[in-house]
Amino acid sequence: MPRAGRIFTFAMTLMVVFLLIFFSSQGALGPFQGIVSAPLNLVQSVVGGGARQTGSFLDNVSEFRRLEQRNADLEEALAIYQAELALLREKEQDYDRLAALVEYDRFSPEDREYVTCDVIGGDTTGLVQAIWIDCGRRDGVNLLDPVVTERGMVGRVTQLSATGAEVVLVIDPSSSINVRLQTTREDGVVIGQFTGDLIMSFIDLNAAVQEGDFVLTNGLGQTLPADLILGQVLNVTLAENELYQEARIRSLVDFDTLEIVQVIVNFEPVDVSVFEQTEEDAP
Repeated sequence: MPRAGRIFTFAMTLMVVFLLIFFSSQGALGPFQGIVSAPLNLVQSVVGGGARQTGSFLDNVSEFRRLEQRNADLEEALAIYQAELALLREKEQDYDRLAALVEYDRFSPEDREYVTCDVIGGDTTGLVQAIWIDCGRRDGVNLLDPVVTERGMVGRVTQLSATGAEVVLVIDPSSSINVRLQTTREDGVVIGQFTGDLIMSFIDLNAAVQEGDFVLTNGLGQTLPADLILGQVLNVTLAENELYQEARIRSLVDFDTLEIVQVIVNFEPVDVSVFEQTEEDAP
C-alpha cells in the first residue's frame, strides 16, 4: 500500500475512534454497547469459566498426586510395621515354646541332658512318618536317642549326620515302645499306625483300663528312659484274638506343627545281651 494510503487509513481510524469516544461520552452509543458487549461478555464468561475449570482441574491433579504419594508412604510404613509385628509374634511364640521346654526340664530327672533343636523338614515320600532336625553328631546326638517336647515323646533318632538327624515319629508303624498305664501300672506296647494313631496292645485281660489315663514309657528293655509321656487313653477294646485288651491312645503332641524339639543325649541303654544265654551255652 502507498504511503499516502496508509496515512489516510490511520487518519480515518483516529477519526472513528474519536467519534466513538465522543458519542459514548454523550450516551448515544448505549444501545449499541449492549449489543456489542453481549457476545463479548459471553466470550469472557466462557473463557473465564474454562480458565477456572482448568485451574481447578490442575489443583485437583496436584492434590491427587499428593494424596497418592501419601498413600504410598503409608502403605510402605504399614508393610514395615506388619513385618515387625510378625517378627515379634514369632519371637513371642518361640519364647513360649522354649519357656515350656525349660519348665519341662525343671521337672524332669536332673540327670537328663537335652539338646534343643529346630525342626527343618520331614519325609515327603509318605513311606515313613519322620521329621528332620538341625542337630547332629557335633551336638552330641547319637542314633536311637529319644526326642521329646514338653507334651511328651516325639520319636527316636534313626539317621544321623554331623549337623542333622532324622527322627522317626512314634506314630510311624515301625515304632514299638514298651509302656505302662500310670494309674494301674499295667504294662503293654504302644505301636504306631498308618492312620497316625497309637495303639497300646498286650494289656492284661483283667486290667482295669481307665479312659484319660496317661501312658508312660516303662524303661523295660532299656531302649528308652522311663516316664516319658506317650499320650492318654481314649477307649479300650478286646483284641481280635480275645487274648488281651487294646487301647487307642491320643498323643498330646501335635506332629503337624512341630517346630522345636529336644533330644535326650545322655541316655545310655544297659547292655543286657551279656545276660542272655543261648541254647548252646546252656548246661
